[in-house]
Amino acid sequence: MEFEKVIRERKSTRLFSSKEVEQDKIDQILEAGRIAPTAKNAQPFRIYVVKSKEGIKKIDKGTICRYKAPLVFIVCADREKAFRKQEYSSYEMDASIVTTHMMLEATNIGLDNIWIGLFDEKIIKEEFDIPDNYNVVSLLPVGYKSKLCPPNPFHNKRKKIEELVEYK
Repeated sequence: MEFEKVIRERKSTRLFSSKEVEQDKIDQILEAGRIAPTAKNAQPFRIYVVKSKEGIKKIDKGTICRYKAPLVFIVCADREKAFRKQEYSSYEMDASIVTTHMMLEATNIGLDNIWIGLFDEKIIKEEFDIPDNYNVVSLLPVGYKSKLCPPNPFHNKRKKIEELVEYK
């Protein structure tokens, strides 16, 4: 898919079908995350792939926003391994770039997705035995959109460029 089409067609899907995501597509999404840029190329992220029934039950303990997706990526970053200066750590920015790459690749290969920020990090970390030095930055449910999924009425509502950009 052309990049312009990918960035315009990616939507937040809030109801997935039960169709399993093929392993080759999972691998493509993971590769897109792997090659994402990070500050100082520190690559402080870790991605957990959740697709087993047990894993999905654990995800559901930590969020109400899985929307029946059969696959969820947990994107984390190590605060200690990320680029740091004074009080700042790039871990959140790095993991956000990784998640964005993964979302766009999922769209590119015909999969629907939604970035989830509404989750209980403590529960997710406990359920998946995520080390203390890692922060969970995003959950990324991925799959095929259900035929019953309503369109998002806000998807195409965008501010005018003049409201968002200033030239100096």
